[in-house]
Amino acid sequence: MDPVLNPYAPGAGTPPPELAGRDDLREKVRIAIARLRRGLQAKSVLMVGLRGVGKTVLLDRMRDDARANGVQTIRIEAPEGRSLPALLAPQLRQALLALSRNLRARDLAQRGLRALAGFAKSLKLKYEDIEVGLDFDPEPGLADNGDLEHDLQALLETAGQAAASADTALAMFIDELQHVKEDELAALITAMHRCAQQRLPIVLVGAGLPQLPGRMGRAKSYAERLFDFPEVGPLNATAARLAIIKPAHAQGVDFTEPAVAALSEDAGLPLLSAGVGQTRLGPRDVFADPARRRCRGFGYSHRGIGREFLSRALRPPDAGREALPARHGGIGPGAAPLRRHR
Repeated sequence: MDPVLNPYAPGAGTPPPELAGRDDLREKVRIAIARLRRGLQAKSVLMVGLRGVGKTVLLDRMRDDARANGVQTIRIEAPEGRSLPALLAPQLRQALLALSRNLRARDLAQRGLRALAGFAKSLKLKYEDIEVGLDFDPEPGLADNGDLEHDLQALLETAGQAAASADTALAMFIDELQHVKEDELAALITAMHRCAQQRLPIVLVGAGLPQLPGRMGRAKSYAERLFDFPEVGPLNATAARLAIIKPAHAQGVDFTEPAVAALSEDAGLPLLSAGVGQTRLGPRDVFADPARRRCRGFGYSHRGIGREFLSRALRPPDAGREALPARHGGIGPGAAPLRRHR
């Protein structure tokens, strides 16, 4: 295949040519948002999994699904070293400005913007990285106490009320949640709990490493009852097969059955699936004999992708190596288990 037309491109958070095997999770989030939009109870969803399983891509696709249904969304990645208030404030401003253009929601959205002004000004001394444009003066007594847990609760309540008046929902998509400090997680959990008690249409859809549920539970003991924590793992055999053959078929290339069986062994992780496809679809690399699996380019898909995966997975050390078979540089089945990072 012409390398320019090769549909596979492994990368960090880059969309695959075929998002296979994740329909159940997408439907779970769709139902949760639809229920909250109608004033019904639903749990927020925080996906957990090792690096390379496709959490970021899935989070972005879920956000696309929500926007297509008229839901107001914000999207945040929580890097190390940034505070949650600094990440939330600019995104909430954009969401509230969008809601303020709805005639039914205008007054409540503008009140939300006043709450945001009080929130940012009162917390600026503690969280120096907060930078947000202020469109209205603060309303005295509204989200301006200087206490994150109290003020974030008040801010999200006003945002939820504005979303409800616009007959929509506000969905917050946050990636790398494990980087958020525990006291800031506690404030977020408290605010989401209060919104749930008031049946406000606000939902949190997040993604993080496997230690996230434990960190959430330490921050607030009721977090495990407030959120669902579905695990995002390697693709099953059917989904792995689809992830390999469908993009190639769209380019007029078909694998033989023995080749599909051989390739699918390497395609359970979406990152590896893309690497396998990228390196196997060279001009003469479509093969019928499974004994020829170690053909030209195989070295990159096994060793190079292993290095690429582990360079991200091994932060902190050893987290994630159990996801890789031994031939990719991981520990693989049967190897001595490594202690999980906590």
